[in-house]
Amino acid sequence: MSHPRHSLDPRIHAPVRFSLMAALAATGEADFKALRETLEVSESLLSQHMRVLEEAGYVDIRKGFVGKRARTWLSLTPEGQAAFAAHWETLSAIAANPIAAPSTTD
Repeated sequence: MSHPRHSLDPRIHAPVRFSLMAALAATGEADFKALRETLEVSESLLSQHMRVLEEAGYVDIRKGFVGKRARTWLSLTPEGQAAFAAHWETLSAIAANPIAAPSTTD
């Protein structure tokens, strides 16, 4: 049996992307500014990470206007929801995995 870490999704595992996915899983949809402030990252860093998740098919990016101001909203796709749930389960399995006792040969 292999260690559960081999099942971690590298597209999600980066701290900013994991935090972004967690925020979207909890809220359903969030605007770019709120995510940037919540995650305490720069606009360029958030943009880079959201593009990785969009290319993976995990995040949907919707652009529009509120009054005359351009806005960007992000939400998880069904694939993103499933990937985040699987990633979370893998992290839980790692946290719950006891250290194997050393084998003894007498």
